[in-house]
Amino acid sequence: MKTLVTGGAGFIGSHLCELLLAQGHEVLALDSLVSGRLQNLQSMAAMPGMRFVQADIRDAAALAPHFEGIDWVFHLAGLADIVPSIEQPAAYFETNVTGTLNVLEAARRSGAKRLVYAASSSSYGVPDVYPTPEFAPIRPLYPYALTKYMGEELVLHWARVYQMPAMALRLFNVYGTRSRTSGAYGAVFGVFLAQKIHGQPFTVVGDGSQTRDFTYVTDVARAFVAGADSALTGLALNVGSGGHYSVNRLVELLGGDVVHIPKRPGEPDCTFADVRQIRQLLGWEATVPLETGVRTLLENIDAWREAPVWDQASIDQATATWFRHLKEETSHAI
Repeated sequence: MKTLVTGGAGFIGSHLCELLLAQGHEVLALDSLVSGRLQNLQSMAAMPGMRFVQADIRDAAALAPHFEGIDWVFHLAGLADIVPSIEQPAAYFETNVTGTLNVLEAARRSGAKRLVYAASSSSYGVPDVYPTPEFAPIRPLYPYALTKYMGEELVLHWARVYQMPAMALRLFNVYGTRSRTSGAYGAVFGVFLAQKIHGQPFTVVGDGSQTRDFTYVTDVARAFVAGADSALTGLALNVGSGGHYSVNRLVELLGGDVVHIPKRPGEPDCTFADVRQIRQLLGWEATVPLETGVRTLLENIDAWREAPVWDQASIDQATATWFRHLKEETSHAI
């Protein structure tokens, strides 16, 4: 297939490009390089069938020509992180919502055969049920989660109204090599790996008993290909590991000292995907155990040598907006 990956120079996007190339597909990686890095594509730059174009999904006119002749579209481009989304909601709307509309229209007008969208499990907010099924209430607690869900709704609406063969994958706590090493305070793996390489203690939120559905990035890439290679349309499916693991277990695997920092409002004590639907409908399931994934990251820890090293003081400063706007009582208010 001729495939296009928006956000192709990003963390998940670059792994997806690699898998598509390995399976013999042609790949056009499209990225604005706002957060994506050409370094993520370096190992595939000379591979047959690989192309890169720098373009911004907010620019519909610049986007459209690159969709001509494309069979499969994978839409992974977007702005991530909680605090910046609270501080810059318009930028998140323009990229995650209007940008998604632009991608959908470019794909529709060019006659793309499939579109798979990277949705977010953050749209569930703090769920009532674990493992959390796809029919759980949607409760986005901050603009990032809201705009990702609005993008998902656009994708499913285009599938219904325009009969576009499109679906969404709600991703849970993806980790692995090539994840971002700069930017806002965020995902636990990036924070901990930078702390470890610099000999600093891990900043564990609360008592560390909270659990996350850590899913390795190569498994997630396989889920995107499975979605594209199916006839499913108009559905949103969870993508998770099939388990959930405490932050204390992660610290145990990484090895190092710990300091505890205050629990943050609006964060669930658990994320845990119900993956029965994707297993039944796509025949997909995660295969990389947490222990294997963490070992791979430790083998590649040099990638985090230049990453910011967070401590309690810098985290307090970085999350001040978070604490100011997200209150514990909002957990079930939406």
